Amino acid sequence: MSESMTRDRVGQLLRAYPPAATDPAVFHRAQFDAGLAWVHFPQGLGGLGISRDLQDLVDTELRDAGAPVNPSSHIGIGIGMAAPTILTFGTEEQRSRYLRPLWLGEEIWCQLFSEPGAGSDLAAVATRAVRDGEDWVVNGQKVWTSSAHVARFAILLARTDPDVPKHRGLSYFVVDMTAPGVEVRPLRQITGEAEFNEVFLTDVRVPDTARLGEVGDGWKVANATLSSERVAIGGDQAHRESGMISKVAALWRERPDVRSAAVHDRVMERWVAAEVFRLTGARLRQRLATGAPGFEGAAMKVMFADLAQSISLLELELDPDGALRYDDWALVRPMSVDFLSRGPGYRYLRAKGNSIEGGTSEVLRNVVAERVLGLPGEARVDKDVPWKKVPR
Repeated sequence: MSESMTRDRVGQLLRAYPPAATDPAVFHRAQFDAGLAWVHFPQGLGGLGISRDLQDLVDTELRDAGAPVNPSSHIGIGIGMAAPTILTFGTEEQRSRYLRPLWLGEEIWCQLFSEPGAGSDLAAVATRAVRDGEDWVVNGQKVWTSSAHVARFAILLARTDPDVPKHRGLSYFVVDMTAPGVEVRPLRQITGEAEFNEVFLTDVRVPDTARLGEVGDGWKVANATLSSERVAIGGDQAHRESGMISKVAALWRERPDVRSAAVHDRVMERWVAAEVFRLTGARLRQRLATGAPGFEGAAMKVMFADLAQSISLLELELDPDGALRYDDWALVRPMSVDFLSRGPGYRYLRAKGNSIEGGTSEVLRNVVAERVLGLPGEARVDKDVPWKKVPR
């Protein structure tokens, strides 16, 4: 489908559902059914089966017409992680069941991957799924789970075979978060919020029809999810001087008292780094238009974490009084992170988590070194040892 045909499809949607006179929920349903939710998905699943790069055209046309914006900040895990995985590994029934309410935000998703003893070494997960007839019985604990307190479904990585090496004994499931045996507890962070949760799974029954991929292929499926996650974290579309660098740039322009030659050099260094990151993200999205996300997302995610932490530290140094006046320590359980509406103290503290969530920067540097640059891998003494025999 050409650009002109895509524009025609957008025009048909806007004429049938004028944004100014249409309820946003109704408009979003019509947008999905018109194939304009994610155009590279197949027809009938929110897409048109066309090039991914035409999504920017669709989004621009809709924005310019005043169309309502899909609340992606509330459904980011579903959009950025669950949906690509379901599309690639799900059955036709799973795609039809999950993708539409996921994109519409009618069902929130969370990610049950990390555990107290399996964070950076994700393949070491100990949560067990044991086959019982047509179901799997799941027991274990997950941690650092965003949106678990409001989620309807979760993507779960669990161990189904402890007798083989850790990477080969995993399977991947969709879990109903309202099922008996699922318990969600808040985890309060250094910012005062409880954005994350820990999730306890006790004899939770998951039907085999909720499995994504083959039994034992969980590591393969999980890696596809992680690639999409890192792209979602590090490759968002942005305009120049957006994000956290906007706060530092505003301080420089509005506060002559903080200016000096040395400070100017540091501000410009961070400004240029932010612009390099933005343009690298644009290149990544162009590469995505030609196929599935690769390991470039790992490099982008490392860049994102380093940039957020260095910019927030610079802002703190430029405005120490503002940082000391921390705006709010109230225990709240937000669905997403909003860096820009809070003060510099919050941004500095919350940025510390950017080098941990979505894969630690240390692990992602290994990914880049080994899988992108082809450098020798680290020694792994448990690589060929059955999981149950590895000391823990």
